[in-house]
Amino acid sequence: MVRTRYIGSSSVCFELDNHEPYYSPAEYEVLLDGVSVLRGGTNVFSLFDLKPDTAYQGELRFPDHAEAFGFRTAAERCCVNVRAFGAAGDGQHEDTAAIQAAINCLPEGSRLYFPAGTYLTLPLTLRSHITLELSEGAVILGSTERKRYPILSAWAEDRINGAELPLVAWEGNEVPTYQSLIHGSYCEDVAIVGKGRIDGNAQNGDWWREFKNFPTARPRAVFFNRCRNVTLHGVTVANSPSWNIHPLFSQNVGLYDIFITAPKDSPNTDAIDPESCDGVEIIGCRFSVGDDCIAVKSGKIDMGRKYKTPADHHTVRNCLMQFGHGALTLGSELAAGIRNVSVTQCVFKATDRGLRIKSRRGRGKDSLITNVEFDNIRMEKVLTPIVINLWYNCCDPDRYSEYVWCRDPLPIDDRTPRMGAFRFHNMVCTDAEVAACYIDGLTESPIERVELENISVSFAPDAKPGVPAMQNFAEKRCRLGLYLNNVREVLVKNVTVRGAEGEALITGNCGEVVTEGLKQL
Repeated sequence: MVRTRYIGSSSVCFELDNHEPYYSPAEYEVLLDGVSVLRGGTNVFSLFDLKPDTAYQGELRFPDHAEAFGFRTAAERCCVNVRAFGAAGDGQHEDTAAIQAAINCLPEGSRLYFPAGTYLTLPLTLRSHITLELSEGAVILGSTERKRYPILSAWAEDRINGAELPLVAWEGNEVPTYQSLIHGSYCEDVAIVGKGRIDGNAQNGDWWREFKNFPTARPRAVFFNRCRNVTLHGVTVANSPSWNIHPLFSQNVGLYDIFITAPKDSPNTDAIDPESCDGVEIIGCRFSVGDDCIAVKSGKIDMGRKYKTPADHHTVRNCLMQFGHGALTLGSELAAGIRNVSVTQCVFKATDRGLRIKSRRGRGKDSLITNVEFDNIRMEKVLTPIVINLWYNCCDPDRYSEYVWCRDPLPIDDRTPRMGAFRFHNMVCTDAEVAACYIDGLTESPIERVELENISVSFAPDAKPGVPAMQNFAEKRCRLGLYLNNVREVLVKNVTVRGAEGEALITGNCGEVVTEGLKQL
């Protein structure tokens, strides 16, 4: 069965209905109105260069059967070539004014088309009800002239009533930042589609080299502040100065069949960091970056207290995550909480950690994670497949303080984080190195419950020691089994650990521990 994930005026995205992680059980051919247009092998595929408001008949051909499907593309007001506004697209002349003029002038319901070429630009500001289409070979290339990037205040003041109008944030705090390359604020019904590329060009400037000396926080490649009904489909996002895509306090954000890439050693180049958003779909995407592939967030304690907006209703499915610190991360900025997260049918390759939850003292009493499920995941050469770390020691001025690292139970107050129940089901993890699972709850506020069910972890024969979690005084480990500390309830069911040094299951300061079908080979 073929399910529709996105239909635009010139592109569509479909998802195969099966239980295999990321890859289709068999290769297939896609025909459109009887003409072969695509051969694929993944569970998500896309079609581009379509006509608006047009009915199409498709056929999906597998080796042993075929399946018909139909769709109609969305209507639109008009489609205009960006070069009609004077954009050169030669990679030499700056096209900022021409592109911004096009965005400003087009009527609602229009599509701005970028033909093949390199469009050198400073930050661009989006408008509601506009689609940007980057055709194959089209590149929006960020300027390396950092001093010409506007610096935005965290908020502007309403002159009438003195109220704050929030504008930007960085790493969970409302602080000034450089304007992002593609910047949307308080807009709706915005789409960026096509086979083209948004390239932050950070490797050719000083964004990665000198960021500790900047007057303010780095920009993102794509940033949405308090937007709704936002879609990215098909495009590649690369080499961002910091996080690649950052939706903030936004609703109904869809990311379909996109590719996000940055060098493995590039600093803080998370792929997608939805922060205090409601309704995020990340489906059929590929990631290869220098930090976390996906990091779901809800701000640090000041933002959490101020807005009380948790991350809610996030779906991640049929994605491929490679390299980076963590494949799927919750936190560490989660002061308003995270709830209703589903991560299924994904493949992780060669990340430092697979499923990664991180928090610490100081995130606050509202930083509760609830109703989170990880199911049907395959991991290959992930150093530590599962990590829950309540002693995270990065990104804060007091990161090395006794308050963060003290293992004695401290008084529970408004700064104390909480962790609910976590379900890790149906996973096959091969060639791990550091630990099969490393779960380290807070002494005074243990994790409520952890379920590990139908999981197989095998270690690489040449495994090397490493640190499973970013903590003060962390010890290097190698082939450590299932390690759980400070958890009230533990269920380990039908779990196999191959090649561990020492016991398959190590628990400390845990309440009820139930094992059924635990095997050590």
